Amino acid sequence: MATRFGGTFSPQPNPDQDGAPHPQGLPPQLRSKAERRNRFLFILPILFPLRAFGSKPEVLLLSLAACGALIAAALVTREGLRAHAAYEARRVARRPALPRKMLGSVMTGLGLALGAATWQPGLLMPALLGLAGAILHSAAFGRDPMRDKGMEGVDTFQTDRVARAIDEAEAYLGAMKDAILRTKDRGLETRVDRFATIARGLFRTIEGDPGDLTAARKYLTVYLMGARDATVKFADHFAQSRDPAVRIAYEALLGDLETNFAERSKALLANSHTDLDVEIQVLRERLKLEN
Repeated sequence: MATRFGGTFSPQPNPDQDGAPHPQGLPPQLRSKAERRNRFLFILPILFPLRAFGSKPEVLLLSLAACGALIAAALVTREGLRAHAAYEARRVARRPALPRKMLGSVMTGLGLALGAATWQPGLLMPALLGLAGAILHSAAFGRDPMRDKGMEGVDTFQTDRVARAIDEAEAYLGAMKDAILRTKDRGLETRVDRFATIARGLFRTIEGDPGDLTAARKYLTVYLMGARDATVKFADHFAQSRDPAVRIAYEALLGDLETNFAERSKALLANSHTDLDVEIQVLRERLKLEN
């Protein structure tokens, strides 16, 4: 179903979107300029097989190898961009275990070197072209994060627990997004995105204070698992029946979830503020005694 363009800054705001925060933090949904540039990397490899057919067997093999290396480089780079976006979206994050963007630069250089070898004899010129391609790729997409963020003075055991819990919760949100797409209803997709944004606000709160994980555990597991299961069943039913009563009930469920997740985030933030006030008061009392 088509929906009118609208939003917070639109002269005719969309009622389904107005006032709703924009989704942030999901690697597969973030579309940065670098990720849009990454799409062009999938076009270049096609040129090599097109000019190779009808040529000598060694030229054909080199061209196919170059095409495969460049496509693999584009795929690895795309995953690296998503991993970097997820890293930037979180307050506390570990550096990616595999530097995918740097690996993409190396594979791009290799693919260009193999492609250049099909028309340029010798090793010097293909090697130089491959090196230039790797450097340009690195300049265009940047480097992977090389250090952990927000880990100074943080209990690594607690942060590992939080990271695992949030990864599991993100998987539930991703399954909800995939399921609601089957309804082909933009309004429902917007509602699920809005709930995901509110849920991620709770994730960021827990990342800021890993000690809150115990108090919010059921929100990241039981409630999100139930939301995923309900979304899957609703999508299967609504895609066939288009029953408005079922849609109203599902939107009411999302509304209840949004309210509960938002209130839990506020409660955790208020509790953290209270703990901070206590720490400040204790420290001031100690300073007075020492003076």
